[in-house]
Amino acid sequence: TWTEQREIQKQKDTVEPLILGFSTFFLNRTNRSGILKAGVIGGKNQNGNFKIDARFRKDELIRRIELIAEHRSRISLYKLDAVDLLQHVVPSLPDRTLVYLDPPYYVKGGDLYEHHYKHEDHAAVAAAVAGIRQHCMVSYDDVPAIRELYRDYQYVSYSLSYCAQNRYRGTEAIFLGSSLECPGLKASMQAA
Repeated sequence: TWTEQREIQKQKDTVEPLILGFSTFFLNRTNRSGILKAGVIGGKNQNGNFKIDARFRKDELIRRIELIAEHRSRISLYKLDAVDLLQHVVPSLPDRTLVYLDPPYYVKGGDLYEHHYKHEDHAAVAAAVAGIRQHCMVSYDDVPAIRELYRDYQYVSYSLSYCAQNRYRGTEAIFLGSSLECPGLKASMQAA
């Protein structure tokens, strides 16, 4: 049940990795916006517009997992902080590697994630990104502090609808390393 999976998260240091992995997967699919700290879709009484299984479509999830399994030899996972990854793993990767980073949101990170960044952490990631030779993309909430950290990068800004608890529109940005080109990127979307 959802309650059992939530309890597993509270004891994550003492449970088996496979059990914790399933719990994380289950809560990601059944919590509002996939946020582990959030409540269940539809509420505990399931009287909301959407029910717990709104994002838990078994056939589609099985298809996705099987697709990942097909490409497992090309996928590497590291349990590292972004800066450690960029400094110690990425330098040994081929030049043609595309590094994609999706750090915690700058503004709402503390509300959404168990492990969020302070400004200094975001600045350290930006500095580490600047030090790699591989192609790189970084996605963030589009806020002035992040634009300043990535001021030397071209970027694309776009709007998204969110519905973790209340519906609202937000703006995000993808910053592109200097070795990447985005054909048709409008001048108004590029960093000055």
